[in-house]
Amino acid sequence: MSLLENIRGPHDVKALDGEDLTDLAEEIRHFLVHAVARTGGHLGPNLGVVELTIALHRAFDSPADRILWDTGHQSYVHKLLTGRQDFSKLRGKGGLSGYPSREESEHDVIENSHASTVLGWADGLAKANQVLGRWNRHVVAVIGDGALTGGMAWEALNNIAAAKDRQLIIVVNDNARSYAPTIGGLADHLATLRTTDGYERALSWGKDAVLRVPVLGRPLYESLHGAKKGFKDTFAPQGMFEDLGLKYLGPIDGHDIAAVESALRRAKRFHGPVLVHCRTQKGRGYQPALEDEADRFHTVGVMNPLTCEPLSPSTGMSWTSVFGDEMLRIGAERPDVVAITAAMLHPVGLTKFAEAYPDRVWDVGIAEQHGAVSAAGLATGGLHPVFAVYATFLNRAFDQVLMDVALHKCGVTFVLDRAGVTGTDGPSHNGMWDMSILQVVPGLRIAAPRDAGQLRAQLREAVAVEDAPTVVRFPKETVGRDIAAVGRVGGMDVLARPDGADEGVYDDEGDGADVLFVAVGAMAEVGLDVAGLLRDRGTTCTVVDPRWVKPVDEALPGLAARHRLVAVAEDNSRTGGVGWAVSQALRDAGVDLPVRTFGIPEQFLAHAKRAEVLADLGLTPAEIAGRISEALARAEETAVKEESTA
Repeated sequence: MSLLENIRGPHDVKALDGEDLTDLAEEIRHFLVHAVARTGGHLGPNLGVVELTIALHRAFDSPADRILWDTGHQSYVHKLLTGRQDFSKLRGKGGLSGYPSREESEHDVIENSHASTVLGWADGLAKANQVLGRWNRHVVAVIGDGALTGGMAWEALNNIAAAKDRQLIIVVNDNARSYAPTIGGLADHLATLRTTDGYERALSWGKDAVLRVPVLGRPLYESLHGAKKGFKDTFAPQGMFEDLGLKYLGPIDGHDIAAVESALRRAKRFHGPVLVHCRTQKGRGYQPALEDEADRFHTVGVMNPLTCEPLSPSTGMSWTSVFGDEMLRIGAERPDVVAITAAMLHPVGLTKFAEAYPDRVWDVGIAEQHGAVSAAGLATGGLHPVFAVYATFLNRAFDQVLMDVALHKCGVTFVLDRAGVTGTDGPSHNGMWDMSILQVVPGLRIAAPRDAGQLRAQLREAVAVEDAPTVVRFPKETVGRDIAAVGRVGGMDVLARPDGADEGVYDDEGDGADVLFVAVGAMAEVGLDVAGLLRDRGTTCTVVDPRWVKPVDEALPGLAARHRLVAVAEDNSRTGGVGWAVSQALRDAGVDLPVRTFGIPEQFLAHAKRAEVLADLGLTPAEIAGRISEALARAEETAVKEESTA
């Protein structure tokens, strides 16, 4: 039996020493490469923290000591060392989460997987220990250098440093990368620290040498010791952290278990906030990851671990690639169009734009709030910024979208990748709130393209707006077929007519139908399937794609009035979403019709494939058609009763 198979918890890790620890690290890397290759997941970040995680569980006593992981995508090794070694369904339905999960283990504390939050959590937990007199408990926060580009991290550091006796240890996992190489002033500072690791050795040697000088040794050492701060700032500028009030240890080789464990034990004895700076290598031990300059195999799909070839190659274009190609074309036509990303240049599809126009793209780091305000400044300065960001992360910049961009009527386009149900990344990565929270922003317009052609067209429509913010959203999946419109009512595309015909111009003055089905964005294909199922049951249905879902098209109430029921399907929360906006628009227009909204209920969604999540939510053609039929039947019964009592 291997060493890893004998690990059932941190106590088993503590029982090992010497060569066994080195062998365990090697076994873990072999396990990760082959396990993650079978399921897909975050590979590079976890290969980089093997020794660091081993040292953490040897130096501290989890779960009494709280070990917190910022973002959490690097917690696979932590899972293995806390008894979770069944990775067969990693990120799949019923399997392990790709992030820490309280449901899985008492050793997991944070599971939100949004970066730069761990230090705030640590501050609160350490304060709780202090108030409750738990002086023997430690809080350990592991944060990457990429996450330190986030403003929340520095707000927390400011508070952590204020208490000199609070037992809190910050471990900086410094691999010089988030997805891609870390940028900004902090990155430059850490780079300087990485090059000065001989400082402490030199200082120790100098101390010994000076003290050996007869008679003058001690006075000379004390004089030199008084100048230590200036010397350190010159030759090892960790002063930025020490000026905040944090004891600094490092930089330390994060792949030397003994060195990291020793530093962590020294930090424990300090009885105050300590920052332990560990240098690590993303993708360590797996040559293909080390050779991947884009992101060091940050995330991989199902692949052959020997050749790294995907076992299930994509058969179509991704929404992200369609956006990226169109941005490149727009950039060639409009020199005023610029781009912003928050540490995700490659994942959001801006690579080609950046290569063609390097002076017109900015990576602001994990700082969505700053990115939104900077975009407002760019717009005010005469440019049109396109801020490409995951939908779930725009939540963090809501105040800036509202008060800086919208209030000032700035022409900024937000492109929301991974909108709606994302699936395997779990509850915090679903982009299921944007069409709800953005409904309250005055003047803002939201486009939800149904296919690649509409994404190209609506992106161009969005960047043409110069006096208000615009949003273009799309899901994380392969783009389906282009869906042609059979007509137009107002600004809405008609996708299916009541008689089922697919040609000709829709007559918006003609007869109506039983159901008006409003299909939002990627739900268009579902809407067409629902119409077919209803037609088979003798129910007529008009399917429209509103294209711009905020504001509600002025022609919608009039069109709805010629139907018996309105159904709205959206890949977004039902609360405050497009269905809510449609209902409000009908009420405002005096159109008294039943409205049924098919979307996501107010709950956090467990990780699973996107199709599985949608099926569990009832967002399938058969389920939706059945519920519409039931609603029509109830409406008919009500009408009959009202007639009989009239």
